[in-house]
Parts: sequence; C-alpha cells; structure tokens
Amino acid sequence: MLEDANGWLRFLVHPDWRSLVQFADVKYINDILIDFLERAQDNPEALFEQLSSLGAGPLVALQTGQQISDHPSLFGLMPQFVQL
Repeated sequence: MLEDANGWLRFLVHPDWRSLVQFADVKYINDILIDFLERAQDNPEALFEQLSSLGAGPLVALQTGQQISDHPSLFGLMPQFVQL
C-alpha cells in the first residue's frame, strides 16, 4: 500500500499472489483486498493507519515509512507488482 501526496492509497500486489497464498486462505485474502479498496475511498487515513500497524493474522506490516525509496528491497519489487 502506498499513499500519494494527496492522501490517495494505491494497493500493489504480486500478479500471481493467489499461488503464493495457501489455497484455503485465497478467498479470505481476496475479500480483504476488496474491503481495502472500498474503505480506501471512504476513510483512507484510518485505513492507512490500521494497515501500517498490522502485527497479527494473515497480513503483517513488515516495513512502514515515509518514502518507498528509503526501503530498497521494497522499492526494487515495485516493478513486479500490479495495482488492484
């Protein structure tokens, strides 16, 4: 998830994320991603704050920060991902 200067959120995922998730969790993760897109339109600030602090469950925030370029490992992965 990236937040632009205007506060809009973009969600980037691996194009083949379904094959990286255990089969039993694919529907759950898909539903969460759909929910993120909907909530990002209603209250992006609250969603960004919540997702930046995830520490349990199937989705965990590994890195957070102000600039994606400050995280070379993530910045290098961006071209491989697609926007939801």
